[in-house]
Amino acid sequence: MYAPAEFTHRRNIDQIKTTDSLILALLIWQAKTGIESQRRFCECFNCLSHSRFNRRSRQLLQLIYQIRQEMNKKVDLSGQFLIIDSFPVPVCQPVRNYRVRIFRGSANIGYKATKKIYYYGFKVHAIVSDDGYVLDYVVTKASVHDARETVELMENTHPSNYYLLGDEGYLGKELHQQLKQMGYELWTPYRKNMTGAKKHNDHQLMAIRRTIESDFSLLTYYNAENNRARSLIGFQSRLEIAILAYNLAYCLERFN
Repeated sequence: MYAPAEFTHRRNIDQIKTTDSLILALLIWQAKTGIESQRRFCECFNCLSHSRFNRRSRQLLQLIYQIRQEMNKKVDLSGQFLIIDSFPVPVCQPVRNYRVRIFRGSANIGYKATKKIYYYGFKVHAIVSDDGYVLDYVVTKASVHDARETVELMENTHPSNYYLLGDEGYLGKELHQQLKQMGYELWTPYRKNMTGAKKHNDHQLMAIRRTIESDFSLLTYYNAENNRARSLIGFQSRLEIAILAYNLAYCLERFN
């Protein structure tokens, strides 16, 4: 349905014993069951070796992305607030931050405020509806500030929603002005020591904004934060599957 002709009619497609749809279903099942190790997951089945399953799953990356984009068009988020935030994706234990070799040049060291530790890896910046649908995301190095990716995310997504909620990390007149020129209104709580904080900090809006933390906790269940890939394409593939599986669960819960 969503696959381009060059993909569905690729060379030797008629000789493939395990269909693309089955591979996709297995990937979603792996994310749903929370099994981090793809090798251990493959041991449960005789249809594919781990190396072949890994290779086939990476070939589906563009298709997975396209399915997610088509889902975005069908989900009605009108009238909802959009929430923007980020979550860390460490690729090693903190003790190895300065010795690790994977993703050199693509990842770096950032700070995980919730656990007050430094980690080596990436940061995922995401836009989520106030009832939990992940609209879009972008991956950066761990040290990139949250506010830097906001404009790019909104440009790529073009949501019809006009109100965006963020935390104190998105404070700043320049960002607010840029978004206003694009037609979006960004609300962020003031820090307690800022002038007018008590009047500005609407508790209802703050409660809505905090719902994204629950959404990120659910994404952790789908291994969005525990990405064990050792290549960039593998990393992207596993993250796409985690978000697709999460959004499918959202749709099944809301529309059944």
